[in-house]
Amino acid sequence: MAHSPVAITARWPGAAAAALVLLLTLGTLGAVAWRAEWGSGLAPADWAAIHFTILQSLLSATISVALAIPVARALARRRFAGRQLLITLLGAPFLLPVIVAVLGLLAVFGRDGVLNGILQGIGLPPISIFGLHGVVLAHVFFNLPLAIRFLLQGWLAIPAERFRLAASLNAPVGRLLEWPMLRAVVPSSFLVIFLICLTSFAVALTMGGGPRATTVELAIYQALRFDFDLGKAALLACIQFGLCVGAAFLAWRVTGRDQVGTGLDRVVQRWDTARPAVDAFWILFAALFLLLPLAMVVFRGVPGLFDLPDSIWAAAGRSVVVATGSAVLCVSMALALALRGGALISVIGVLPLAASGLVVGTGAFLIVFPFVRPSDVALLVTMLANATLALPFALRSVAPAIAQVLADYGRLAASLDLRGWTFIRLIVLSRARRPLGFATGLAAALSMGDLGVIALFAGQGEETLPLAMYRLMGAYQMQTAASAGLVLLVISFALFWLCDRGGRADADV
Repeated sequence: MAHSPVAITARWPGAAAAALVLLLTLGTLGAVAWRAEWGSGLAPADWAAIHFTILQSLLSATISVALAIPVARALARRRFAGRQLLITLLGAPFLLPVIVAVLGLLAVFGRDGVLNGILQGIGLPPISIFGLHGVVLAHVFFNLPLAIRFLLQGWLAIPAERFRLAASLNAPVGRLLEWPMLRAVVPSSFLVIFLICLTSFAVALTMGGGPRATTVELAIYQALRFDFDLGKAALLACIQFGLCVGAAFLAWRVTGRDQVGTGLDRVVQRWDTARPAVDAFWILFAALFLLLPLAMVVFRGVPGLFDLPDSIWAAAGRSVVVATGSAVLCVSMALALALRGGALISVIGVLPLAASGLVVGTGAFLIVFPFVRPSDVALLVTMLANATLALPFALRSVAPAIAQVLADYGRLAASLDLRGWTFIRLIVLSRARRPLGFATGLAAALSMGDLGVIALFAGQGEETLPLAMYRLMGAYQMQTAASAGLVLLVISFALFWLCDRGGRADADV
């Protein structure tokens, strides 16, 4: 990261942000390790949870990447009306609250869903969505768009000159151009999705099918909420952290480099456009698979929207407060770390990727339990944890813009004695509003849909909207849950849109 030769901003905010991140990652891990029952070993059910966690992560990542290859190739080869809108919508599941997506998937694939209605109509037996296949299906729904975006960027990064040369020589594009790109992009994409699936909690909580479909994170939750076995929960949390660190290290090691070289920035033209029906099939498949559950949430949620109980609106208000505080804290930490700079700060900024929400929550639970009731600090701890877990995404958005501002204006600001908050207000905020707005909206949307830390701490009076939805689904009040899901969906996207739009309005760059 570039810097001016004279410090123009205070360094303590960056140090404070780094200390908070370390407390909520390594500090909570230390609390977990201290309480872990290392001598007791693991029960057969714990080994089964570890096995299931790795198995469902491998299957989810494999299927997501395998399906993404033909979809991304079709999108790279074809031009059609609405193509850019479709590509934009592929990012929606990343912002979509998990519990809302699960509700949509149940509306399509569940016992009373669209698919089973069709199967029964033609005389075939219904299918069950719960268990391993349900967990994998939900993870593919969330991660297929991410894999498509990774691979599509790889295809679009192949210089136009390579396709022109291949066409002029009648050379096989797949073997000479596409296969080297896939070898560079697929391994890292696979491991990133594998890491995401390792730390998934809400999917296993809602789609798991009993002891045989229990992940490590779900086992931690059960040990705390039902058995109150702090030692067992701590031991499982350490194991989960080790799995995440291993996956994150592998993802970093296998990140591919550009294998095709640079071009002249010409618009990519393709001549290998045979079999349009095949490409159309894959594009239609992706659109239906990703958009139909969202449409079902809206369709089933509208009828009961105005009959929701007051408790749902109260939970929605708590969610907005937590999401707003989490977003402000997350972006403030990202800005402070980006201004501080340095290799160590960069490492600290991505450290939350190796920590899951349940590990952070378990450590926080162990820290506060001797002093206060965990439910009394449920919203505060959830806000802090959500801000920390969203930090790597916010820092990835903010840091390049801050580096550019420091490189362009650092020397001039130092010569004019323009320092501290004045420099940040007049120079940094005006020229980095777009990434700051995007990061704020992303952090707010991710926090709005969180069903991780809050599930460990909250009682009836502290539940957020995702937790209230989960409890409604557990009580088989599906119509009320659908309407609450629609409220959560609208608020999440509205928060993201408002923050992102605010960052782009009247921005200088």
